[in-house]
Amino acid sequence: MRLLLVEDDERVAAALVAVLGRHGFQVRHARSGHEALDALVPDGNDPYRVVLLDLGLPDRDGFEVCSRIRAGSGVPVIMVTARADIRSRIHGLNLGADDYVTKPYDMGELLARIHAVARRGAAPAAVAAPAPDVVPQQRGPLDSRGIRIDRERRRVSVDGRDVPLTRKEFDLLALLAQSPGVVYRREQIFSEVWRSGWEGNGRTLEVHIGSLRTKLALPGLVEAVRGVGYRLIPECPAADPAAAPVAAPAVAPAAAEAPQARAEH
Repeated sequence: MRLLLVEDDERVAAALVAVLGRHGFQVRHARSGHEALDALVPDGNDPYRVVLLDLGLPDRDGFEVCSRIRAGSGVPVIMVTARADIRSRIHGLNLGADDYVTKPYDMGELLARIHAVARRGAAPAAVAAPAPDVVPQQRGPLDSRGIRIDRERRRVSVDGRDVPLTRKEFDLLALLAQSPGVVYRREQIFSEVWRSGWEGNGRTLEVHIGSLRTKLALPGLVEAVRGVGYRLIPECPAADPAAAPVAAPAVAPAAAEAPQARAEH
């Protein structure tokens, strides 16, 4: 996996390059914002799967670099910085960063976060390839619903109609679509999509689920499993009359939560 490290501190960079190399990463070290942006220009090599971005760069602020990266690329960005204040965290995430890690950090945690954002953000080459392995897993099971998920462009369509989603709505749908029919625990969803704990945030998840159902015009697409979490239903129940008696009870938990989600809109 190729990784771009944007860090002006040579000592910190050398240590990171050594550790990441031992874990199988191919690391390119950029020492400035300008060098980082140049490195992301397509050159025929495999694309970078993750960018580790320091904020204190010599030529420009890391926030500006993140904004420029996000304007032209969907590569996941993890901000790795000593700025621990909440305003910087919020600003970085609002600019499009996929994660925010403060120094000093545990190397094991950083590696876990790198792998997590790499899983959520498909590499551009994997999306553009003629027959990628990941497309049948994310698109094939949803054919009966007419749903298409373009991870590179972060676009969703239903029966050819583009559906505008917020960043979190897209990430939530993409996560559930990775394994249609599999129940994702609430804790797991918040860890993957919001990168925070679930406690006290249940209403947030309900609202986003309700918004997805409304925007996609598919009320039965996401099913609530009471006391556990949510799963995406890949097949349309109406397509198979014989399955109707079984499908009806299955959506009952979702119906119980729907009024709460609608109340938030």
